[in-house]
Amino acid sequence: MIATRASSETQAAEGPVIDVAYTREFARVHEEAGFDRVLIGYYSDAADGFIVAADVFAHTERLGVLLAHRPGFISPTVAARKLATLDQFSGGRLAVHVISGGSDTDQRRDGDYCDHDTRYRRTDEYLEVLRAIWTADGPVDHSGEFYRFEGASSAVRPAQEPYLPIYFGGSSDAAIGVAARHADTYALWGEPLEPARAHIERVREAAAAEGRSLSFSLSLRAILGESEDAAWENAHSLLEQARARAAGGIASDARSESVGSRRLLEAAAAGDVHDERLFTAIAEATGARGNTTALVGTAQQIADSLMRYVELGVSTILLRGFDPLEDARAYGEIIRLVRTEVARREELSAIDR
Repeated sequence: MIATRASSETQAAEGPVIDVAYTREFARVHEEAGFDRVLIGYYSDAADGFIVAADVFAHTERLGVLLAHRPGFISPTVAARKLATLDQFSGGRLAVHVISGGSDTDQRRDGDYCDHDTRYRRTDEYLEVLRAIWTADGPVDHSGEFYRFEGASSAVRPAQEPYLPIYFGGSSDAAIGVAARHADTYALWGEPLEPARAHIERVREAAAAEGRSLSFSLSLRAILGESEDAAWENAHSLLEQARARAAGGIASDARSESVGSRRLLEAAAAGDVHDERLFTAIAEATGARGNTTALVGTAQQIADSLMRYVELGVSTILLRGFDPLEDARAYGEIIRLVRTEVARREELSAIDR
């Protein structure tokens, strides 16, 4: 995940809101470390993600972008053209992460006063329109609860066929229903293994009821050390920094109403450490605003833990750190170890067949 300046739950933001040189370096570091994509988040006070993505594409060679997008603020017919245009200019390197919104406070900053379930009904209709515009052979008419138009058509289609990948997250019944109907990849946060397994199965069943199947993405932090003891020392230092920042007001008005956040907080309430090295205390300290649970250990230990999620069906891992730029450099070793192990297992599986 990249941003336009350095900051995290443990680091106060420094410098201009848009530091062009930093953003470009951040993108190139991810490409050099072996990442496939970077997530560009959406916040009511953040730089425009479409423009940030365009600059990332212009200054990298193969790196993809997962662009967070909130339905409700621009028409889906306009969004279909914007996303397709960006996908064409990037050579098919774009995916979209659709976020209905987990904080009423943040939604209202952009003028959205819909409640939780209404936002998901709107997202359902929004994604129906996007896919129709991207794949229709001719003009599209639509009359729904939130959108109405006649003869909509786009001269530009995504470079990827039939359309660019749609990622989607959300743990409520309303969210899972939307994911089952429209998502290509369902994104979940870093829960302990058993709740993650049960959650993946729940989403799979919902998708199957719609005659569809999804892939799964897992979002986690990684806290590295040369030894396990050094990694845990680092983790507890970061926890204290996160608590200090939260006490200073970083999370004072932004605690998420999302069901996913509540699930992380429930895990934290059950213990600071799960499955040997899943550290939940920072999630508790920050109100579980996003993927704030972390795997703690050496690169090999973290890779081994990630493989346990791969065994549950996860095929995409969104990994970021609390020192965003430097951690991205360091994560190259984790990426290499995970890919090597996945390839080894696939080779053994092919031999067995």
